[in-house]
Amino acid sequence: MNASFWASALAGAALLAVGGAMAEAKPAIEPGRSAVVQALSDCRKIAEDAQRLACYDTAAGAFDQAESKGQVVVIDQEQVKAVRRQAFGFSLPSLHVFDRVTHSDDRFDHVTLDVDSVHRDPESHWVFVTADGAVWRQTDSYELGDPPHKGSKLLVKSGVLGSFFCKVDGQAQLRCKRDS
Repeated sequence: MNASFWASALAGAALLAVGGAMAEAKPAIEPGRSAVVQALSDCRKIAEDAQRLACYDTAAGAFDQAESKGQVVVIDQEQVKAVRRQAFGFSLPSLHVFDRVTHSDDRFDHVTLDVDSVHRDPESHWVFVTADGAVWRQTDSYELGDPPHKGSKLLVKSGVLGSFFCKVDGQAQLRCKRDS
C-alpha cells in the first residue's frame, strides 16, 4: 500500500471522527418539532447568562428568518379552530399536526352552516353550497318534506367510519359527503 492511500484513509477517518463528535454535540430534535424551534428551546439549557443570551439572539434571528421565508409557520389556537372548521368533512391526515395545540373540546363532531345555494344533481340528490364555500352532497335517497333554500341552516354531524349526516332546517337527517 502506498503513502497516498494511507494519507487518504487517515484524512477520511479524521473527518468521520469530527463529524461524529459534532453529531453527538448537537442536541436531538424532538419528533414533530422544527429544528429552528428546537434551537430556540435549547438555549434555555445554557447556564451562563452571556452565552444563553447569545444563543437566544442567534436562535431568534434564525427563527425570524425562517418564518419570513415561510419555512416555519406560527398559528394560535383560534386559527387552528378555524382550519379545523373549514376542513370539517375532509379526510386530511396532515391535520394531525394540530393535535399538539388543540384541546379535546376544540375538536369538531358537528358544524352548523348557512346555505348559500342549493340544487339537485342528476341523481336527484341535494347539493348544498354553504356561505363559506363548502359543498355537501346527499348520498342517500331520502326525500325532505320542505325543500331547502338559500338561508337554510345545515347541521352536519360526524357518523361512524368517516360518514356524515346533514340535517336541513331541523328536518330528518340525510347521509352526505363533502365534495369541496
